[in-house]
Amino acid sequence: MNRTDDYTYDLPERLIAQEPLPDRDASRMLVLDRSTNRLEHRTIRDLPLFIQPGDALVVNDSRVLAARLLGRKRGSGGRADLLFLEEEEEGLWAALVRASGRIRPGVVFEDPEGDWEAEVVALRPGDGVRLRVESRRPLPAIFEEKGLPPLPPYIRRPWSAGRCDPEQVRRDRERYQTVYARVPGSVAAPTAGLHLTPALLDEIRGRGVEIVTVTLHVGIGTFRPIAAESLSNHRMHDERFEVTAEAADTLNRVRSAGGRILAVGTTSVRVLETVADETGRIQAGTGRTGLFIHPPYRFKAVDRLLTNFHLPRSTLLVLVCALAGRERVLEAYQEAVRREYRFFSYGDAMLIL
Repeated sequence: MNRTDDYTYDLPERLIAQEPLPDRDASRMLVLDRSTNRLEHRTIRDLPLFIQPGDALVVNDSRVLAARLLGRKRGSGGRADLLFLEEEEEGLWAALVRASGRIRPGVVFEDPEGDWEAEVVALRPGDGVRLRVESRRPLPAIFEEKGLPPLPPYIRRPWSAGRCDPEQVRRDRERYQTVYARVPGSVAAPTAGLHLTPALLDEIRGRGVEIVTVTLHVGIGTFRPIAAESLSNHRMHDERFEVTAEAADTLNRVRSAGGRILAVGTTSVRVLETVADETGRIQAGTGRTGLFIHPPYRFKAVDRLLTNFHLPRSTLLVLVCALAGRERVLEAYQEAVRREYRFFSYGDAMLIL
């Protein structure tokens, strides 16, 4: 199936999770066994039961930057909402901007408290811009102090209208982040990992399972549906990754001994499949990947996947279908809708065996 329209489903809006559950590991988990086509209804706390000694669990340790800043347009004073994506050169940032009035090169946005200002130097497709930024201190330090978490647009928050609830911001900054997040750089969370807790990871480790970290800094393309009618015409956004020599050696040892690799999230899958050779051997390295995994892709490194439920017509849903089969996945999604699972970033999980 190469048509984008083949990767869609009906979802009642009430099933889009607006808040995380009080406990990370309380989420439900729909288990799809590809060998039997059987579906099981479990919780994340059951995850250790599906991982055997000698297997490896791979997580993405990228840390989400609170890189959304509210400012104003110089001159008019109109409200501006800026999401800083990546520093491409010193002082030059790729960003998304929502503001009143026309945005064109030369327009300046500024912090009401004078901490930063950003001039538009180029326009990019959609609402993308390139900004020249000047600030009193490094921009990442400003993110840490006053930045808002870059929640996807389907999670509604009052700051979308310029009103900030400090307690809500604090909760989202904590919960829209995995417990093992270490390397700053993402503008979206690798959401499958939001379910995991230190206690659950210790239990998995105690079963003789290797827990391996890789890094992929999630870009804004994660939020966007595929616009092309054909999958073959879609171009994936590039994202930065790193796989250390230690991680590669561990995973190669696991595979050589007959163990299986369970990736936590589609970002971990893309890293591993990017650096694996045709035999499945993992190569250490850093770089950027634009790998778009879609049917009939042949997986080289990943055997199993823990993931969230994804948006229709998204590259993430297509990746899951490439691993487990389109019809099988969409039937599982229909079952999840019938059982009123919670969908998307703050929602429930799916385990593909």
